[in-house]
Amino acid sequence: MPSSTITLIDVLGQGYQPAPGARIVSLVPSITELLCDLGLAPQLVGRTGFCIHPKALVATIPKVGGTKDVNLDKIRALAPTHVVVNLDENTRPVYDALVQFVPHVIVTHPVMPHDNLALARLMGGIFAVQVAADAWCVAFEEALAALRARPAGPPRTVLYCIWQDPWMSISADTYIAAMLAELGWRVPHLGDDRYPRFAWSERLVDGLDAVLLSTEPYRFTQAHVDALEKQIGIPVLLVDGEMLSWYGSRALAGVGYLETLREMLE
Repeated sequence: MPSSTITLIDVLGQGYQPAPGARIVSLVPSITELLCDLGLAPQLVGRTGFCIHPKALVATIPKVGGTKDVNLDKIRALAPTHVVVNLDENTRPVYDALVQFVPHVIVTHPVMPHDNLALARLMGGIFAVQVAADAWCVAFEEALAALRARPAGPPRTVLYCIWQDPWMSISADTYIAAMLAELGWRVPHLGDDRYPRFAWSERLVDGLDAVLLSTEPYRFTQAHVDALEKQIGIPVLLVDGEMLSWYGSRALAGVGYLETLREMLE
């Protein structure tokens, strides 16, 4: 799709005009990485402490707190023209505060792998780097098509764990679940929350083909994998949380990682 035909509208329906000289604060780690890869690092005037990629570029960008505990005074002092936020990563109170003094607060919410295309084109259009965004989209579309062209493996039910004490998982309407669905894998229904708490039980385990322990946001390790596998008696895998939950730049590598993940379980 040519960039000239794109309407620059965010998830809240807010419209934007191209702003080649924008001063940008990103409160979304995965989008910070995308903006850097689109050549916008010199215009990033602020980022969260969780915005860690690409390491060399973000090291010089001032931190403004975390994704939830944002330091509004620091952002105000940086005088951004645009702040990028996300419905899952950031809170409504933070958004409500930002719109009081930031001219443009861009709200994002990718929920499916193909939503990365709209995200890249939105960032490319707003910040006037359409050529770089279009090139990224071509690469992503090719990678996703290649994954989908491979023979489908057997359907699986997998429990994706993001936390322990309490144990927490994901619902089927999350971006992570949509990534896993590209392999024909589904997650069990554990409640109405997007990130439900759960308790281990024989009934739960009997309905699973495997458990996936993510390296983020909780830092599960191989030691956790070994202990849990002994406890429940089914395959438990340590998976790279960035590859499965970060949209934007990391999603391109994430599509390739899905094939690796399928091989790990088979």
